[in-house]
Amino acid sequence: MTSPVSDGRSVLLLAHTGRAAAMRSAQLVHRSLTEAGLTVRMLASELDELKLAGCSLDPVEAVGGVDAAEGAELVMVLGGDGTLLRAAEIARPAGAPLLGVNLGHVGFLAEAEREDLGATVRSVVDRDYDVEERMTLDIAVYNGGRNATAPPVRTWALNEATLEKASARRMLDMVLEIDGRPLSRWGCDGVVCATPTGSTAHAFSAGGPIVWPEVEALVIAPIGAHALFARPIVVSPDSTVAFEVVPDSTAGVLWCDGRRMVELPAGARIEVTRAELPVRLARLQRAPFTDRLVAKFALPVAGWRGRSEYDA
Repeated sequence: MTSPVSDGRSVLLLAHTGRAAAMRSAQLVHRSLTEAGLTVRMLASELDELKLAGCSLDPVEAVGGVDAAEGAELVMVLGGDGTLLRAAEIARPAGAPLLGVNLGHVGFLAEAEREDLGATVRSVVDRDYDVEERMTLDIAVYNGGRNATAPPVRTWALNEATLEKASARRMLDMVLEIDGRPLSRWGCDGVVCATPTGSTAHAFSAGGPIVWPEVEALVIAPIGAHALFARPIVVSPDSTVAFEVVPDSTAGVLWCDGRRMVELPAGARIEVTRAELPVRLARLQRAPFTDRLVAKFALPVAGWRGRSEYDA
């Protein structure tokens, strides 16, 4: 381990406390970071759960609230994509980079795997990482439609905003609008509006394209639509995408990153725009996004005869 530092550096450590592997990893990360002279913060609720499970994590700074990441150099996340999306809610307002260690399945947002934990901690101590920004979405829900007098419900998403029907027995009837002009009406199970980051998640399972992170765009992918024009489409990141639930349709529900939910009565209007505040991700690996796709999805590349710049 690198020699101790003493420049007031702090890391917020978040873990999926429901997993034994995450609790063991949290102990290892805590010990390694504190030995290197960094201050480790943890959410008070997670710290209590770890102590109840018999984990010793002293010294540690217990924090809470929306400003838990304020002033932290990094937010280190031990878990799957769900844990990282939860961490994004805390890191985004503070502008702190997220560094995910995958303890789940695919873990597409994570930067490292469990077996790389020691090397990952060394990179944090040595500040050996890059930071990239990922676009996010602002979502406004007008329960009375375009002419609603009540203020909208506002939320945001890193991966996607997903509109779904509330009842399994009826389809959701909606009109898609791009930049103030109607494009098509669908009877469907739902629709996904995703960022490039989210293009490998729910939008991909709905038949949408994978978009490279540096290609800023919005992906719209209908789910089970009964319509001739119901293919996924890609629009400018500066477009305003709106969905209007037809007044005599069934009610729906809006999910943002699978975490934040808003009920959609018939007649509701949902507007999606690019947000000004991004999510920052810490990157340890300099490999191309293509290699990440191949590794995460176990894509078959046998027979490729090209030369890689990483070949010795």
